[in-house]
Amino acid sequence: MTMPVPARSDVLIIGGGLIGLATAWRTAARGISVTLCDPAPGTNASFAAAGMLTPVTELHYGEETLLGLNLASAKRYPSFVAELREASGGLDPGYTEAGTLAVAFDADDREVLSELHVFQQSLGLKAEWLSGREARRLEPMLAPGVRGGLLVSGDHQVDNRMLLAALFAALERDPNATIVRTKVAELTVSAAGDRATGVVLEDGTALSADQVVLSAGCWSGQIAGIPAELLPPVRPVKGQILRLAVPDVFKPFLSRTVRYVVRNNHAYLVPREHGELVLGATVEEQDYDTAVTAGGVYELLRDARELVPGITELPLIESRAALRPGTPDNAPLIGPTALPGLLYATGHYRHGVLLTPATADGVAEILATGTVPEALAPFSPQRFAVPGMRPGRVRRNER
Repeated sequence: MTMPVPARSDVLIIGGGLIGLATAWRTAARGISVTLCDPAPGTNASFAAAGMLTPVTELHYGEETLLGLNLASAKRYPSFVAELREASGGLDPGYTEAGTLAVAFDADDREVLSELHVFQQSLGLKAEWLSGREARRLEPMLAPGVRGGLLVSGDHQVDNRMLLAALFAALERDPNATIVRTKVAELTVSAAGDRATGVVLEDGTALSADQVVLSAGCWSGQIAGIPAELLPPVRPVKGQILRLAVPDVFKPFLSRTVRYVVRNNHAYLVPREHGELVLGATVEEQDYDTAVTAGGVYELLRDARELVPGITELPLIESRAALRPGTPDNAPLIGPTALPGLLYATGHYRHGVLLTPATADGVAEILATGTVPEALAPFSPQRFAVPGMRPGRVRRNER
């Protein structure tokens, strides 16, 4: 349905990935008018992702604070998708609770996995250590040489493409929401330079709003008009990812998400209920390059074949590269900036799909009440503020 573009909204969102779309949905559901701007919503990292909801198996040292938010968002997923199913008119968001198995290929990899288990236990997380034989009993397609595993029943998955479809449908059904498929060229600021007031689109159309949410992923730092002192420290981190079809003769190929370490290379296999297997992903600091490379595909298939030899029999149906939005501390930027009226919901790096409910609910709460939820406080964009900057004292960017 084509909706007229409102010249003014309560909230304007820049960026239409999962974070932007979900934030628009949760905000509009409160009766707040929302306009979301993106030339091709739902087509970048959110579309390419594997959809893992794995706060425990994807735990990293030094990210204990982020773990709390990840766990809270994972806990929110069942009710989040139930509400979305109703709001979308019955579309299935693709959420499943099959659990996750992390496995190690050789003795060195087993040591890495064992250290992770000790770290998980120190934080009170639930993960069951398995021998190689026990892991193969759960997933018979695993190679005989698998040395050990960690079963995390509470780590789940969602089909990100089904989730995107449900969010689009929910927004189309909500009279408070409008999607504008045009690129934002510039953020606009009041004449006094003390408040964000809206945006100018690439075609010259000016849209105004009481509040603006920047949710443009790794492109968030490229929006003109954002004062230099407030540019988000977000960079692109390339990930190449493959999708394979699982013919009926091979089903079930895997029954749960399998994360693995092969010679210290970390990757994952995510089975979909509709007969697809997602294999990923590389981690490359390659600026804004999105080329799929022979080397990237080879490395993914090589390591996956070591772990699951039968994968070479599956048809390769898609290869894709996308850009994750990384930050200096690998944690997202969520909440108000030093410029009144401008909020960030970006920089989610590896956890964009996982953190979609927590971010959307939290930003909607800020937009509606002005109160930052306690769980989001550690991820304030102002933790990277330039020394000496104070809220409301931002240098204006002249057009």
